[in-house]
Amino acid sequence: MNIKSKKPRGGQMRCAKSKINSADVLPKITALYERALPASRSGPLYGAFPYPTKISPEAIALFIAAHTRPGDTVFDGFAGSGTTGLAALLCENPSDELRAEADRLGLNVEWGARNAVLYEIGALGSFVGRTLSNPPEPRAFRKAAADILKSVEAACGWMYGALDPEGRQGALRHAVWSDFLTCPDCQGETSLWDSSVSLAPARIRSTFSCQMCGCEAPLDEATRSVENSWDDVIDASVERRSRTIARIYGSTGKSRWSRPASKADSELIAQIEAEPIPDCVPKQLIPWGDLYRRGYHKGITHLHQFYTRRNLIVFGRLWEAAGRYPEAIRGALRFWLLSYNAAHATIMTRVVAKSGQKDLVVTSAQPGVLYVSGLPVEKNLFAGLRRKLKTISDAFGVVYGRRGRVSVHQHSSCEVDLPDGSIDYVFTDPPFGGNIPYAEINFINEAWLGEFTDRRDEAIVSSSQKKSIREYQELLTDALSEANRILKPEGKATLVFHSASAEVWNALRGAYSDAGLGVECAGVLDKTQGSFKQVTTAGAVRGDPVLLLAKARSAAAIDEDCVWTVAERLSVSASSLGVGEQSAQRLYSRLVSHFLTRDQDIPLDADEFYRWHNARETTKASEFVSA
Repeated sequence: MNIKSKKPRGGQMRCAKSKINSADVLPKITALYERALPASRSGPLYGAFPYPTKISPEAIALFIAAHTRPGDTVFDGFAGSGTTGLAALLCENPSDELRAEADRLGLNVEWGARNAVLYEIGALGSFVGRTLSNPPEPRAFRKAAADILKSVEAACGWMYGALDPEGRQGALRHAVWSDFLTCPDCQGETSLWDSSVSLAPARIRSTFSCQMCGCEAPLDEATRSVENSWDDVIDASVERRSRTIARIYGSTGKSRWSRPASKADSELIAQIEAEPIPDCVPKQLIPWGDLYRRGYHKGITHLHQFYTRRNLIVFGRLWEAAGRYPEAIRGALRFWLLSYNAAHATIMTRVVAKSGQKDLVVTSAQPGVLYVSGLPVEKNLFAGLRRKLKTISDAFGVVYGRRGRVSVHQHSSCEVDLPDGSIDYVFTDPPFGGNIPYAEINFINEAWLGEFTDRRDEAIVSSSQKKSIREYQELLTDALSEANRILKPEGKATLVFHSASAEVWNALRGAYSDAGLGVECAGVLDKTQGSFKQVTTAGAVRGDPVLLLAKARSAAAIDEDCVWTVAERLSVSASSLGVGEQSAQRLYSRLVSHFLTRDQDIPLDADEFYRWHNARETTKASEFVSA
């Protein structure tokens, strides 16, 4: 592709060496950047839809409230799932906890409705942001969703039938499937479950034990078995990984139980195989990219192959039922279905063995990848969507009826259709280099929507897209140049970013400098906190540097500090701030902020810093023992 590099509009100059000028930053604003600000990962708005690396809207609301006044307009050019728009809406009537945090920081904000303009290149992200920031009336939505569950379950509920260990009729909660492995010695087949899984306590061993010849070998020496099968969705013979249903987890009344898979379970699977696939199921070829793995993606060439047949049929019936509703509520119903889809309805759902547990623990799909384990889990979609319904309706209830206006545009932020100087404040969270290929991850849900991300202007480092760090920096420069153009002369921009790579950090620095923006101050946003009240936690705490940007001004150059001198100084000062502030991850974020606020390149990657930090801690420990 031909990626253009645009010059900043309006005669903006490349940022010269700049430094913090405290006289230019209001004291009330600097409180947001002086100490790690906690960002909750809980609540209905955060839990409504799983989306990678998102920030809680309550945390963003503090930044918006501090940097703007009621009626102002906020812009986000990398909007993701739209949390900046939700944050703008929250400013109208903030929670007691949000007010208390603003008071604690001495922000003295003026609460009231703000507006937001969001640009998001992704089809899924823009759909999520548009739906959640402009929801239907919650009770009408909940009734429609309940009616859909009732009607489809009446027709397809038999598919989740299961007999309990006493032979009574119950319902499937979830089933664990297992790959077959080929013994490196006798070439016989044994399921991964029989070979390597044990319960009470739960354990998934890294060794293979053949049930036919008794061979013991490292698990990676036993190859995954494959089989040829007719795929009636694409009318073709396909080669896929060979699997069997291994264990059933169900309920009878209020009693929960589990047992090995039986002949009756296999007969039910055979009966389901004869059921037709709904016409609405996409026959969509997967445009594999950076996430493709030859091993565990064997036989997955089309969307529907990410599902068991049972869940593919049930999800298709639910999708059909949602499509019969008027447009005003149809989007919300599809939002609800997709919120559960990729993470829980596909074979990317998995089990893990946790220390001290008698049984395996079911978890969702692994975030940020399209991993399919050798023990995929098939969940009961009716039960899962029924649980998710409350979270979604509660999220709609938080936002519904607010006066702020949020407009979401599915468009590249390299070309923004807004006048010069029309935006009061920018809050944005750009993609972190090659950290997450959003378009590839979101493909599963986008296929059901029938809309796909235009990857040409996706800001990413990607071998499959032939985008190096240079193309990534050019795309960031274009987007941030547009943000600068539409920002009012005295407007500010808050940028949240995280990377373990000095090269990616320096690409970001080059991008905002070439866009005519400079750093005024920097802080840390802690995405791991559970509450605003939890300022620090024990153990290793990660944090994303937060940069306050403004239109660049010339300033005298600053001599570069020795990186290890800076690191030692930051480590010493962190000792008075609590355990969380002393972690290697948090200190690296502080180190990055130190050099960016001085308009200097980031001198080293996180791994090198972590090695220095570990050596320093080891030396301190030995000195303590000697003393």
